[in-house]
Amino acid sequence: MIKLLPILLPLVLAYFMYRFSALQTAKHLDRESKPLRDPQLEAVMARMAQALEVPHIAVHVYDVEPVNGLAAPDGRIFLTRGFIDRYRQGIVSADEIASVVAHELGHVALGHTKRRMIDVTGQNAVFMLIATLLSRFIPIVGVFIASYVTTLLGAGLSRKDENEADAYASALLVKAGIGTAPQKSLFAKLDRLTGAKGHDIPQWLRSHPKTDERIAAIERREAQWGLD
Repeated sequence: MIKLLPILLPLVLAYFMYRFSALQTAKHLDRESKPLRDPQLEAVMARMAQALEVPHIAVHVYDVEPVNGLAAPDGRIFLTRGFIDRYRQGIVSADEIASVVAHELGHVALGHTKRRMIDVTGQNAVFMLIATLLSRFIPIVGVFIASYVTTLLGAGLSRKDENEADAYASALLVKAGIGTAPQKSLFAKLDRLTGAKGHDIPQWLRSHPKTDERIAAIERREAQWGLD
């Protein structure tokens, strides 16, 4: 049993880190957000709710400036205040906002939100385990190797989730009569909206697919579905 402690302790610690992180995330979002209230946006959400055969889609505004959308571990959908500000300035349309919500709904429906928390916990456990084992043989370099391995693991899982959520959003937008055009037009604006940099980052280290690849994937789905 004592010999197993270096393996068991990181796993136990990672589990408690996951539980603590999920609780703290929910508390923070409760404190820093409020329900979205906008007639035009609520109308487009109602169209997606009808397509999903649910009473309504609740969206909350997270009071931070960066442009982003997110799905919380408990399944709630959030848009940042920065995103809503761009909408009110006419920089993004209601349908483009709907495409963001559809993407986040995809994360929820496909189980990504809960799995992401578990994945991060698992990556922490992997890091701690690899670092512990390697540090016995290469005390300093072992930590860097462990960090690199877990970064690659996390990036690959994240890109897969993003591609799946994009596909879900495309299908939902088509079913709701909104279409995929707003999804593509938003992606075309996304780097400018988010201030994204790091175009020289190797693909295997990216947490999200490249924007042009996401647009190309939507166009392939359009062709498969016989859309104009």
